[in-house]
Amino acid sequence: MWPVNRNAIMLIKNVFMLAVRVRNALLTRWWNISGRFWFQINDIDMDGCPTFYGYPIVTLKPRSRISIGKGVILCSDSRFTALGVSKPVIIRTLRPNASIIIGPNSGLSGVVICAAESVQIGANCLLGANVQIFDTDFHKIEPENRRYDSSPEKIRCAPVIIEDNVFVGTGSIIMKGVRIGRDAVIGAGAIVTKDIPAGAIAAGNPAKVIGKLQ
Repeated sequence: MWPVNRNAIMLIKNVFMLAVRVRNALLTRWWNISGRFWFQINDIDMDGCPTFYGYPIVTLKPRSRISIGKGVILCSDSRFTALGVSKPVIIRTLRPNASIIIGPNSGLSGVVICAAESVQIGANCLLGANVQIFDTDFHKIEPENRRYDSSPEKIRCAPVIIEDNVFVGTGSIIMKGVRIGRDAVIGAGAIVTKDIPAGAIAAGNPAKVIGKLQ
């Protein structure tokens, strides 16, 4: 066997790691420049500039509104979050006059938000990898109308409100009509179908309060 030169191996490793850091820095810079430009030309309201890791998918219906607060982080690339993401951040208004508001300094990793009426996320919220938030059933539930009846006004919708400083764990689903109170924690994989009070810890399917922050 060839003798192992540990110093040479460490040098190669350090050069490689430096190249990765430079690559990531250049990618991040490009994502932020092009992402902000894309938001501007698509009439996304921005207070300051969000930080992009990868490209989100954003769809804005005519006469609807998407507002992104100052200091928001949108992570759509698994290289930049420990858990990885199964998809990019997806933010979609589904009807005219719908609104999605994301408060300042909130972070989203691979999160899906779909609003037919209104989804409001407060300041300083953390939404973990692959969280999903919907304010609509998307389809009618009656079997005869489920696939073919296209009357959107008959599909059940109700606004979602997530107050300031809420932490939603990975893989959770927030359903229509839910209000999550300030400082609450939602455990990983929870399906939230009812309101959660401020400062509560909730988990499970359906989510129930299992504790309270001290």
